[in-house]
Amino acid sequence: MKSVRAILPTALLLAWMPWTGWAATYNAASAGWADVSNALAQAPIVIKFSHVVAKDTPKGKAAEKFRELAEAATKGRVKVEVYPNSTLYKDKEELEALQLGAVQMLAPSLAKFGPLGVKEFELFDLPYIFPDKAALDRVTDGPIGRDLLKKLESKGLLGLAYWDNGFKVMSANKPLRTPADLQGLRMRIQPSKVLDEQMRAVGAVPQVLAFSDVLSALKGGLVDGQENTASNFYTQSMYTAQKYLTVTDHGYLGYAVIANRKFWEALPGDLRSLLEVALLDATDHANSIAAQRNAEDLQAIKATGKTQVLTLNPAEKLAFKKAFLPVHRAMADRIGADLIKQVYAATQFDPKAWG
Repeated sequence: MKSVRAILPTALLLAWMPWTGWAATYNAASAGWADVSNALAQAPIVIKFSHVVAKDTPKGKAAEKFRELAEAATKGRVKVEVYPNSTLYKDKEELEALQLGAVQMLAPSLAKFGPLGVKEFELFDLPYIFPDKAALDRVTDGPIGRDLLKKLESKGLLGLAYWDNGFKVMSANKPLRTPADLQGLRMRIQPSKVLDEQMRAVGAVPQVLAFSDVLSALKGGLVDGQENTASNFYTQSMYTAQKYLTVTDHGYLGYAVIANRKFWEALPGDLRSLLEVALLDATDHANSIAAQRNAEDLQAIKATGKTQVLTLNPAEKLAFKKAFLPVHRAMADRIGADLIKQVYAATQFDPKAWG
């Protein structure tokens, strides 16, 4: 894994010659200065797309689909290099790398934008705010979702699309059937103030960890449990470290596909249009397979025989909803009370229905 600062000279060179790769630059130089212009004109534009999950997840498959479609549509004028599973950068490093131009595209989870200064994105972390996928789509596909992506531009980023993963489960080495079962457990979370407040609301101790460090932390006893989707749980082999998984569906995990703004806007117009169409098609593919992938991986977790999968009955789920509702009120000042009300209207969320 590379240090972001270590690659800064490279990033600056790429900003000066954004369409070249190192091989093309070297070959052009060795051919003589007279051939430099011709070599650069023929060199493909390289897009480095880094992410932190496994290839065989909804995001991993979406990134590969985008690579396939982009390279086909541009007929070799663009090369997309996908780096999965934190092979290039970890959670805390990837956004800085994108801002510096060391990578050109990412698809970070929506919880990552709060620490970047765009706190409104943490509305996606509010527990049980999306009763189903249709309600979620009304937010991401509507004016709320578009306005949120626009807020990234001041950070040097360009929001391009939303990719689904799914609704989250919780796991631990004890059954989690009531909010009281989480009392005192050290639970891994993403760096979101909403998720921190969510765990504290049920007496758990939130622990922020990079996604790539979760399995080792579970095995080493640094944390007792975690929340994630079934697909991430399964592809990271968390079933080797957790005896119980509860299908709580308490929160949503999704991603925003983003690009370095200067890089994207400097692309030739025809290429940018082709890439936008490729991304649109990759997004449709990603969001159509996410739910099925999580359902399949939940069955695969059961099949390991190592993790017992628990499903909450309506009364048990209502107890979690009541326990988590104060998080909405506590985070209103941070996210924006008016924005939360807009989401309530779009999702038809009624906090009074929880009693």
